[in-house]
Amino acid sequence: MVSLGSTGCSAQNGKKMNDQNNPLLCDPVEGCVMPGHSTATGNQPVTTSTKPVKIIYFTDPICSSCWGIEPQLRRLKLEYGAFVEIEYHMGGLLPDWSYNSGGISKPSDVAHHWDEVSLHYQMPIDGDVWLEDPLHSSYPPSIAFKAAQMQDGHKAILFLREIREMVFLQKKNITKWEHLSAAAIKVGLDVEQLKQDYENQAKALFQADLDLAKQYGVRGFPTLFITDGQGQTEKVYGVRPYSEFEAAISKVYPQAERLPYDKSWEGLFAKYPTLTTREFAELSDVTIPQAEATLAKLAQEGKLTKFDTKNGPIWIKKG
Repeated sequence: MVSLGSTGCSAQNGKKMNDQNNPLLCDPVEGCVMPGHSTATGNQPVTTSTKPVKIIYFTDPICSSCWGIEPQLRRLKLEYGAFVEIEYHMGGLLPDWSYNSGGISKPSDVAHHWDEVSLHYQMPIDGDVWLEDPLHSSYPPSIAFKAAQMQDGHKAILFLREIREMVFLQKKNITKWEHLSAAAIKVGLDVEQLKQDYENQAKALFQADLDLAKQYGVRGFPTLFITDGQGQTEKVYGVRPYSEFEAAISKVYPQAERLPYDKSWEGLFAKYPTLTTREFAELSDVTIPQAEATLAKLAQEGKLTKFDTKNGPIWIKKG
C-alpha cells in the first residue's frame, strides 16, 4: 500500500511551493489555494443526505492536488460507499490570468510545477499542456460539469474524470467545446442538452457553487467537509493519506465500518475502467512496484491498454 509523504517540493524561482499564493502552484500537501482567500473556516451549513455521512467536496477540474487524491477517493467509495455520499462542488480555481503571483504570470510558468507534483503524488501529470495548448481559465470545464450534473449525477462524475484525464494526461485544453463534447459522448451524456445547459442555467449553478465555497470558508482545493447531517463536521484539506479520511468518517459516524470489496484486477477495472499505477496499488493494497509488474503483465496478455505519458502511464480496460 502506498502513502504520501509530507515534504514540500521546490517550485520555479527557487521558492517553496507552500510559500506561493498562486492557485496553480499547489502545495503537495496543503493543496491549491484560491487567490484572494483567507484561511478562515467560515460557517458550515447543515446538510442532509440519504446516507448517514455526506462529504461536501470542493474541487476544480484543473486542480493537480485534486488529481492527487483520486486514489484515496476511489478507495473510499469502495470501502465506505454504503455509508457515505459525496457531493461535488466546483470552486473556481483559475478565473483568468489577470494577476501575477508567486512568480507566475502566464500559463507556461505552470508547466514545470505540474511535472514536479506529478512525481510527488505518483500520479501522471504532463505539464506540457501549458506550453502547447494552455487553458485561459478553469471556469468553462467547471460550468460544463454543472451542466452534466443537471442531466445525471453519476455520469457527471464520469465526465469529470474524463476531462481530468484529458488535461492531465492527454494535454488537451478542456476549455474548448470540442474536448468537452467528446468527453460527454464517451460517458453517455446528451451533448445537445449539455451545450444548451452549459450556455444557460449551468452558469448560475456554478455561481451558486462559488457562493457556497465562500459560505464554507473554502480557501483552496481539495477541501472536503465530512458531516453527519446534524452539524457534526470534520474537514479534510489538501492531499492527505487515506487513514485521515477514514478517521474523519469514524469521528462523525462511529458506526461506519470498512466493507470488503473485490480487489482482483477484474473487479477493480470493472468498477474503474481506467486506473493509474498508484490507483491500482492503493485499491489492491500492494506496493507500486508490485502494481507495475501486475499491470505490465496484463497489458502483455492483451487484457489492458497502456497509455504512456512522460510522467507515467494510465491503464485502460480493453473492450
